Amino acid sequence: MDHYIETIKDLNIGRVEEFASLKKYTSYHVGGTARAIVFPKNTEGLVTLMRYLRENNILYKVLGKGSNVLFSEKNYNGVIIKLDDFDEITFFGRNKVRAGAGASLIKLSTMAAKRGLTGLEFASGIPGSVGGSVFMNAGAYGSDMGYIVERVKVLTPDLKIIHLENREMDFHYRSSILQKHRDYICLEVVISLQKGNREAIEEVIRDRRERRLESQPLEYPSGGSVFRNPEGTSAWKLIDGVGLKGRVQGGAMVSDKHANFVVNNNGGTADDVKFLIDLCHDKVLEEYGIDLKCEQEFVNWE
Repeated sequence: MDHYIETIKDLNIGRVEEFASLKKYTSYHVGGTARAIVFPKNTEGLVTLMRYLRENNILYKVLGKGSNVLFSEKNYNGVIIKLDDFDEITFFGRNKVRAGAGASLIKLSTMAAKRGLTGLEFASGIPGSVGGSVFMNAGAYGSDMGYIVERVKVLTPDLKIIHLENREMDFHYRSSILQKHRDYICLEVVISLQKGNREAIEEVIRDRRERRLESQPLEYPSGGSVFRNPEGTSAWKLIDGVGLKGRVQGGAMVSDKHANFVVNNNGGTADDVKFLIDLCHDKVLEEYGIDLKCEQEFVNWE
């Protein structure tokens, strides 16, 4: 593996961080060590990197802001790809914005609000990247990315760049075509918004921020909501109903503020977090017969 990493560094496609702790790059602040994290500086560099990784059968994972993923404590003997430099945000026309996959969704929603553009208010508290939010079809308050995305630029497995229109993205509740084609890499997104009143938009964002602070455990590291809400009810109600709200495992806890959050409140490990996620799932299935769907991705647990 050392030889491969040295070759990647010689390709001069962007910064390479070796033996990187994944605790720094995930919102749970848990996980093992990645052999290398590569930060391609542009699309050409990414294509070069992907070609090399595939030609040499090197394990890899594209990682956004790390807010919806749980790495195990094992070492990741491969390459993590971070598109942090794909973060350009450009507003054009009357109501459109082009955003790189590595751009912050919160930053994007704030910039839109300052321009009096409405449609991204739901995203003002989602701590992910634009690419990750498209992958998951992130949403809140009755809206999601599927309502506003016009088209998505992706890199295909054969290293071609294509554009997928909204109808081709197959957006559904917390789902998109990218989850079915995990070897596609989101590069850029064009979003269509509407003109609105800046003061009214910013008031909505402030109000929702206050509501999140009151109802969600934002003071601790977490991965956000753990489970999708089943039809007709809320995941937190089910978890609370089986008596797991506040349940502690090692240094992690099912939040006593919002039961659909597992928090790293005392130096927890990935094993602590996963134990609680599995416990919540199994108890709800046992008592209610409801198979909760986890929103978070488990990596390197094999």
